[in-house]
Amino acid sequence: MNLVSQAIDSAASRLANPAREPDPDKLRESVSGRTVLVTGASYGIGEATARKLAAAGATVLMVARSAERLEDVAAAINTGGGQAVVYPTDLSDEAAVSVLTKQINENHGPLDIIVSNAGKSLRRSLHEQYDRPHDFQRTIDVNYLGPIWLLLGLLPAMRENARGHLVNVSSVGVRVVPGPQWGAYQASKGAFDRWLRSVAPELHVDGIDVSTIYFALVRTRMIAPTPLLGRLPGLTPDEAADAVAKVIIERPRTNEPPWVWPAEIASVLLAGPAERAARLWYRRFFAESRQDARS
Repeated sequence: MNLVSQAIDSAASRLANPAREPDPDKLRESVSGRTVLVTGASYGIGEATARKLAAAGATVLMVARSAERLEDVAAAINTGGGQAVVYPTDLSDEAAVSVLTKQINENHGPLDIIVSNAGKSLRRSLHEQYDRPHDFQRTIDVNYLGPIWLLLGLLPAMRENARGHLVNVSSVGVRVVPGPQWGAYQASKGAFDRWLRSVAPELHVDGIDVSTIYFALVRTRMIAPTPLLGRLPGLTPDEAADAVAKVIIERPRTNEPPWVWPAEIASVLLAGPAERAARLWYRRFFAESRQDARS
């Protein structure tokens, strides 16, 4: 690859993705000796974030459903000189989350940072969901209710301590025109995003900062069922963890790709044309899909 191609790729990457490349010294200064909880920590962004923060001196509490995988990742962190503690929990189980928050409060006291990363992705046409109401239940439990149950159990101690930082790993999909086939996912992610934005002023008064990262595309297991996404530019989990680290250092209100603000404004001012374009795109896509299925 020549220098011109490298420059073009670099510029495209900066435009398509949230800011990253944090200062390692500043990251260590921000998290060393502090306790950080990371949800969805067994794979993808969560795993990469847990490894990065532990390497910078944080005690990382790792939450996910897969106990065996959590143990493996934590063992690697601890063997490498970091500190990781696993809490296998299904965030869609309200009773289990209640037990989890009690254990964390008793074992660790007020947390310094919570990275709310666990998520459930789902892409499915409405016409394939008439007999699948559980699609909506699953996404709302993992993407909206679960994170809220977790925070309801952990925030009182952080509020009493008068400091802390919440980092929400979200999607650009909640900021732009909704896309066909992503209704359950975008609605559930949007619900938590709206709730967190609503309570952020109250938390700020309590000394707790709130930051949200709006990722465009990260190459994790979540995109595997949609081959088209694999052909689009995206971040690796390690690069996404760099964006999380940058937010932990700087504590901004949001971190999103540069194109999101113009797209968000356009989605309001040009809502009608955008919806018509989505209908035309889906009609063409659906027709091609049916034709492929018949051939």
